Amino acid sequence: MDIRGGVVIVTGSATGVGAACAKLLASKGCNVVINYTKSEAEARETQAACEALGVETLLVQADVANDVDCRRMAQAAIDRWGRIDGLINNAGTTKFVNHTDLEGLTAEDFLRIYAVNVVGAYQMTRAVAPQMKAQGRGAIVNISSIAGVMGIGSSIAYAASKGALNTMTLSLARALGPEIRVNAICPGFIQGRWLRGGLGDAAYEAALAQQERTTPLRRAGTPEDMAQAAVWFIEGADLVTGELLIVDAGAHLGAAPLIAR
Repeated sequence: MDIRGGVVIVTGSATGVGAACAKLLASKGCNVVINYTKSEAEARETQAACEALGVETLLVQADVANDVDCRRMAQAAIDRWGRIDGLINNAGTTKFVNHTDLEGLTAEDFLRIYAVNVVGAYQMTRAVAPQMKAQGRGAIVNISSIAGVMGIGSSIAYAASKGALNTMTLSLARALGPEIRVNAICPGFIQGRWLRGGLGDAAYEAALAQQERTTPLRRAGTPEDMAQAAVWFIEGADLVTGELLIVDAGAHLGAAPLIAR
């Protein structure tokens, strides 16, 4: 897909991976819908960075857990440009709770996390699908997590939500073809304030050092690394749908096995 002059909606794009996706798309000449819920000042910074690259943007405050907001965001893109070529479902939330602390999560925690991480992605997909179908093409990328593959991460509720997002990716890839491709990336550790704020400085620095010491690539991921993978699914993977791509510097491989003599 040639995305120059195209239109991609990136949910949760004020900061982090979403902002990196928006900027990378803009650098390739793609117009971007920048979405935020609360972080307006940072969203405007992302918007300014994208527009400095010569593209057009829309800034939309919307909560993906609200279906009316999702449909409004999609319609805003259609009203402005008359098309939607891509959607990156990046908006997400969690609660940091040790997996052994079963009393640390309530039913309300699960429902809130699912409302954004799973239902929000579904609602956004539903909102853009008619336009993509009418155009005859489109690409959707869900920003999932290695947590949904390995049952690890910030909390059991978060891991479960990302597992659900992964299976939903497969279902939607079947349902929306041949016009629309649906894929997901599953990041591991991502450097930035989201993990630092959830873990605390000491635990964050320890996890970062472990990533840089033990992964096969001896690196810890950045938002820009994740953006490269997500945008590739939109512009460089015309024959790929229903894939879950782990992007974690090889951390999921574990330690090298001993070789028996």
